Amino acid sequence: MKKKSDLFLRISLIIGDAIAIIMSFAAAYIIRIHVDPRPYAFEAQLLDFVLAVVLVVPVMIIILAALGLYRKSVIFGRSKSIEWGRLLLAAVLSVAALIVYDFFKGENVFPVRVMAVTAMVLCFVFLVAERMIVRLIIRQVFRKDFATRRVLIVGNSKNTEYLADYIASNPESGYKLAGVVANRRYIPDDLKEHQYSSLKEALRKMRADVIFQTDEKSTEYVYKQAVNRHLLYYFVPSETALSSHFGEMELIGNTPAVLVMVTPLAGVNAVIKRAFDIVFSLVAIVVAIIPMMIVWVILKLADLKHSAFYVDERLTQYNRKFKCYKFRTMKPEYSGLTTEEAFVKMGKPELIKKYRKNGDYLKDDPRITRIGKFLRKTSIDELPQLFNILKGDISLIGPRALLPGELREYGDRSLLLTVKSGLTGFAQVSGRRNIPFEERRALDIYYVRNWSLALDTSIFFRTIAAVFRGEGAK
Repeated sequence: MKKKSDLFLRISLIIGDAIAIIMSFAAAYIIRIHVDPRPYAFEAQLLDFVLAVVLVVPVMIIILAALGLYRKSVIFGRSKSIEWGRLLLAAVLSVAALIVYDFFKGENVFPVRVMAVTAMVLCFVFLVAERMIVRLIIRQVFRKDFATRRVLIVGNSKNTEYLADYIASNPESGYKLAGVVANRRYIPDDLKEHQYSSLKEALRKMRADVIFQTDEKSTEYVYKQAVNRHLLYYFVPSETALSSHFGEMELIGNTPAVLVMVTPLAGVNAVIKRAFDIVFSLVAIVVAIIPMMIVWVILKLADLKHSAFYVDERLTQYNRKFKCYKFRTMKPEYSGLTTEEAFVKMGKPELIKKYRKNGDYLKDDPRITRIGKFLRKTSIDELPQLFNILKGDISLIGPRALLPGELREYGDRSLLLTVKSGLTGFAQVSGRRNIPFEERRALDIYYVRNWSLALDTSIFFRTIAAVFRGEGAK
């Protein structure tokens, strides 16, 4: 699944909201200081005021997200009163946040308190206007087939006809009809060329990003095919099933559909996690750049012929390959070889069975250099992966990045690759190599299905503790 219309929409709105909030407070300042003739108690510089607002903007964005204002059902909902009511509440809370900041910092960013009321009104008006403009722009972008999701509809139901007709007639919805697996009588006359005889044929011949299933036939099979190909899966329930649906409900035109989430790490959650990854990796790189340079010098002095870095191909979200960066810890003659090939080359094939039986670990692995053992013990060899995090190849926290050849060992590999791989993760802080392979796999799958900010926070602090104690680091 490469096209992310929802993510594109939310990022556009976040940027637009931030600009609207800053402009509204700046306008309130200009009106009070330069337009309103009434005197005020003290001077305040526009730059200081705007900087204070900029510092509070992330809090304001979190407030908007908490109020559900980045949900597609709210953004494109037919009832604008819901969105406007929440925007008004967000404006009130945003001004309150700035007043609290003003109180604790003691900077008097409000020359007069009545300006807060003006800022609140303008914040609401600017947010409403900005969102109308962003929606118009996004609809035109979707009409150009940029960031739209290609839809495959599966099922013999009247909802198949409704969905196919709506998606084909409304390119600004963010969806594009790619195929329909249904009897001809459930397909509009002008869309019958999109028909496929089976799901297998459709997935083989066309590229899809989303599957909508409109009946209850073979739901498990259809859902599994969606998961295996990293496609979004919507189930369109019957009227009797609406009262007991699970997942996130959306209206596609007038048709209710349930987005069956493979992982909670999607939408706003994914944006928040990515923002944290960027901030963390930038700060960590600044802090660690000198230690990394020292390690690089030591490794080069120890071996002038070979690179101090080890670059290996790994897998991350949606089965995407990327170049994983590490400091070299293995002897050059065994670099790039599989475990079996390396032990055979050194004339110790008996170590293969011992290595696998011990959870892919040997206490005195003859492939590892003396410096490499220290780097692995302290996890310093992982520091170059901060650049992978910054690039977006991996996340700070997630399942272990797999070698392409390891996929066959994972029965739930499609679930595992639904999220980005991580520098650290649930399995790593639960014992790393000290726990069996099956348990590590189960912990990774648990993380994917049960992701939460609280779980990430727990893993983050447990990782810090494990690194300082050297627990499980091999």
